[in-house]
Amino acid sequence: MFRVLNKMFDNNQRDVAQIIKTIVQPVNALEEETQKVEDLAAAFMELRRRVTEGGETLDDVVVPAFALIREAGRRSIGKRHYDVQLIGGYALHKGRIAEMRTGEGKTLVATLALALNALEGRGCHLVTVNDYLARVGMEEMSLLYRTLGLTVGLASREMQPHQKQAAYACDITYVTNSELGFDYLRDNMAQSREALALRAEHPLNFAIVDEVDSILIDEARTPLIISGAAEKATDLYYVYAKLIRRLQKGEPAEPGVRTEPTGDYTIDEKGKQVHITEGGISKIERLLSLNDLYSPDNMDKAHMITQAIRARELYHREKDYIVNAEGEVIIIDEFTGRSMPGRRYGEGLHQAIEAKEGVKIENENQTLATITYQNFFRLYNKFAGMTGTAKTEEKEFLDIYGSDVLVIPTNRGVQRKDAEDLVYRSKMGKYNAVVQEVKEMHATGRPVLIGTASIVTSEQLSDLLTQAGIQHSVLNAKFEAQEASIVAQAGRSGTVTIATNMAGRGTDIMLGGNAEFILGEAIEQQLGLSRYTPEVENFIKAISRQDPDAMQIGMQIPGMNEDFIGQAIQLQADTLTDRQRVKDLGGLHIIGTERHESRRIDNQLRGRAGRQGDPGSSRFYVSFEDDLMRLFANDRVVAMMDRLGMDDTQPIEAKMVTGAIEKAQARVEDRNFSTRKQLLEFDNVMSKQRDTVYAQRREVLLGPDADVEESTEGMIADFVDHQLATHLPIDQSHENWDIDGLRAAITDAVPQLEEFDFDSLRSKTPAEAQDTLLAAVADAFDARKEELSPTMMNSLSRYVILQVVDQLWKEHLHGMDVLRQGIGLRGYGQRDPFTEYKFEATTMFNDMIDTLKADVTKFVFRMQFGQAG
Repeated sequence: MFRVLNKMFDNNQRDVAQIIKTIVQPVNALEEETQKVEDLAAAFMELRRRVTEGGETLDDVVVPAFALIREAGRRSIGKRHYDVQLIGGYALHKGRIAEMRTGEGKTLVATLALALNALEGRGCHLVTVNDYLARVGMEEMSLLYRTLGLTVGLASREMQPHQKQAAYACDITYVTNSELGFDYLRDNMAQSREALALRAEHPLNFAIVDEVDSILIDEARTPLIISGAAEKATDLYYVYAKLIRRLQKGEPAEPGVRTEPTGDYTIDEKGKQVHITEGGISKIERLLSLNDLYSPDNMDKAHMITQAIRARELYHREKDYIVNAEGEVIIIDEFTGRSMPGRRYGEGLHQAIEAKEGVKIENENQTLATITYQNFFRLYNKFAGMTGTAKTEEKEFLDIYGSDVLVIPTNRGVQRKDAEDLVYRSKMGKYNAVVQEVKEMHATGRPVLIGTASIVTSEQLSDLLTQAGIQHSVLNAKFEAQEASIVAQAGRSGTVTIATNMAGRGTDIMLGGNAEFILGEAIEQQLGLSRYTPEVENFIKAISRQDPDAMQIGMQIPGMNEDFIGQAIQLQADTLTDRQRVKDLGGLHIIGTERHESRRIDNQLRGRAGRQGDPGSSRFYVSFEDDLMRLFANDRVVAMMDRLGMDDTQPIEAKMVTGAIEKAQARVEDRNFSTRKQLLEFDNVMSKQRDTVYAQRREVLLGPDADVEESTEGMIADFVDHQLATHLPIDQSHENWDIDGLRAAITDAVPQLEEFDFDSLRSKTPAEAQDTLLAAVADAFDARKEELSPTMMNSLSRYVILQVVDQLWKEHLHGMDVLRQGIGLRGYGQRDPFTEYKFEATTMFNDMIDTLKADVTKFVFRMQFGQAG
């Protein structure tokens, strides 16, 4: 009954049918006419003129635009958009999340929405999870864009500011999510227009986020932070790393068993927290000769010791991080398995891990600028996303981003067979079963992809496969340089590949191997030619479609020779033969070695098989020693296995176990959603403050001199008003006015008023006193402007405001960090921590604004222009 009701109220099919009727069919009707257009760029630029000058909207020109984009794809890169890809492109244009299966061509789908929205001339961003995908996506699609007369660029971490400016000035820019976010933060710390990376006007117009669930959900728990070195002793981390070796881990209190925790500390693996017991506190105080570990003077020590224990117990090498050849601790992304150079754990945790590993400790950092991905992408005028797995998270996308999910039909039906999970008593029993299945598959020649959740597991399985005499490749954070090659070969017969998480790998696993990728790699390595030049791309396409003129096309490329072309033709023939062989064997087989805490990650692994109607299969192997099952599953199932006398060779394949796994995953997903929601609630408070500060800063940085002068005069007037309200309150008699205090405050900021008769204000009404003092300050400002010249005065004002804003904002962020770390304690006093946080944060921000106005006034009147340069 529920399935029937879901179908009745499911808008997805209705929306797809509507797009087919209003967009796809009209675009198809224009195809024959569009194929006759000789100059696609001129036709596309005419659409731009209609949008920018003729008053038409993008929706008015979407059909002819899509027709031209499809034709450009066919002519330039030999790829014609499928009808289902047109549906996806329109969904992206409307700011929706497009769920598309692996292998359905998301890279090509994005070109439709990007090129269409580029008609406005305000820039569009394609946001990916890593530099490799950004570069490959840009290079692969650049010919299509240029055929339409559009410019395309790539913004990467290694670029100089002027190179970044050129990239973001293009109609379409490919960039990673982290680099884009950091560019935004850096732009809001810039001291000149020339230092900006993003466009000065319309910097955040339209974005498509690839692997949107990975970026906006999985990574949303970690805010983007730009830090600067703070003065803090790092040698203490080494001291505390040694100290905690003398402490004993205990068990937490358990109702009905014991009322007090045991040992010196206990750990909460689910929440990744540490609790030091009373006995542990006494022991630490004795070892460090302290009177009170939690006194105000020792709070830093207590924090560092807690982080040292967390580093020891909760963060593990080869799972949460690696140590590279240079002795740097590099974080591993728990969802993608990729290393994240440049990213560091906050609040001293990274330093504690470095001390544990005995490597050089980098200085403690202080936050200079920060923003969450949620609030960053909500700054865009419009943004959309695409991924293979989003429908399960639709509620979160709607709640936080206002974007719903449209499931795009596949071009061909899915043929993959997903088997029930097999659950073993122990990890070793599970691994032995995995190796046995790989041996059976490998004996037939069928390709196998093994997904693991950590580097440790991938290397352990690699050792077991080596012992079994099975050749294989390993893909994890240690071997990212070989990533594309490994993935491109993973569909060949007899291939066994171990991969640590398969989210966002970019290169499709094609049965028989990806001949185009392998050929492109050979052209670069053997001939030293770029695979992305129009001539080379045309040659690769000719080989791919077995064009009889392939030899002639190749010989026209300088540096190409007959032997190489002959090898390329043979490679394509061998690939096609192998592709059919693998299809006959059943396609790619996926083995998951444990369930991830997110069902989406499991689905992404499964989705690597069965692309574009290919056959395939998948099965997950689970043990009750896996972290997910150990922390969240039902202990009664393990007890039942023990009672039945089941050993490591006997798996369970039962609905009760599958239900336990799904419940465990749902529990973790709910916990993670709560974490993200809480992070967003707290950041929303900061977001309003950040928007105010950044808007003021941008106005001063980019605005005309008249606006800068107006802003400066406004701040000075507000400062004077504040001092008047403080020292000459209207609800007190003139005799009680603090004239001396007013004189000291005003002359400290405006020394030019040393001769002003403050005592004369006592005989005036509050309004008259305000008018008199403001007029005197305005005269002093005019005199200052005449002294320096209007141009120099504006330069000084601009410089002063930017410097003061940056310094005070940095201090405010530090204060907010401290406030947030301790605000939870307010709960013990029966007060809501979040309400308290909002109140305290507002008070702190108002105080910062008052200080800002006072400091700007002081520096404008006191600083010599020469000092500003």
